[in-house]
Amino acid sequence: MLRAFPLRNRFIAAAMLAAVVVAAPPRARAASKEIIELQTQVQQLLDMVQRMQSTLDQKFGVMQHLVEQTADNANQMNATVNALQQKLNAQNESLGGKVDTTSGQVQSLNDSVDELKSRIAKLDKSIQDLQGQLQNIQGGATGGGANPAPAGASGPGAAGMPPAGGPGAAPTPPLKETFQAALRDYNAAKYPVATGEFQDVIHYYPMDDLAGSSQFYLGEIAYRQQDYQSAVKSYNAVLEGFSGNAKAPAAQLHKGYALIQLKKTQSGVQELRSLIQRHPQTPEAAQARTKLNELGVRINAASKP
Repeated sequence: MLRAFPLRNRFIAAAMLAAVVVAAPPRARAASKEIIELQTQVQQLLDMVQRMQSTLDQKFGVMQHLVEQTADNANQMNATVNALQQKLNAQNESLGGKVDTTSGQVQSLNDSVDELKSRIAKLDKSIQDLQGQLQNIQGGATGGGANPAPAGASGPGAAGMPPAGGPGAAPTPPLKETFQAALRDYNAAKYPVATGEFQDVIHYYPMDDLAGSSQFYLGEIAYRQQDYQSAVKSYNAVLEGFSGNAKAPAAQLHKGYALIQLKKTQSGVQELRSLIQRHPQTPEAAQARTKLNELGVRINAASKP
């Protein structure tokens, strides 16, 4: 408040005070000394207040500068942290995309390999059929043009052709009717009858997709009869010759079960893991995961859907 007092007004007040002192009588001069001392003390106080104010202003300026520097440093640190977070998010997204792409490529490769195996198996069957037909033709040519070849000279054609022979040769059974009859007998637990009918489908129509399904049900019959070794052979016939069959996932699942029943636990676990990798979204894959959990086997992260 003293600092705010105008300098001009102080000069005016000092001049007026000097005039009063000059005009005052001698008795007042003694009092004027006290007034002068008081003015000196007031002036000293004013100087001290000014110096204190100047010091406070300097310290406040330094403190304000430090606060501004701290705020700038905090803003820079926040910007750096945000940039690092964005880089980490981008790297995680990129890594996740690469993992998904790799899993998809592995799945596509497995499907392609299965399809190639199926085509090779079918091609091998076709070659065998052609060889059999060629042998039949050669046998008929050597036996004479007018006489039929002996019944024992050739068997039924693998491509669904009726067996070459005389009028007494057995006719080729119809495909769908035979398979449906076999399925009914299987569901009725007439396993010997169903086995013969499924074998007829495989014998007369080896290239048809129902032959793969028949192989699967032969494996199921063997599994229910606790003949796990025969069951594994039938399931392998499905997986190797008919990998694109709708029963292929179930065949691989039950093959794993059969191997576990045969005390070949490691092979069974490997089969179940392969099923989860090849057909991750199927109900059979879910059953395989449940079985592995029961066995206390850890499921790989790459095998999860």
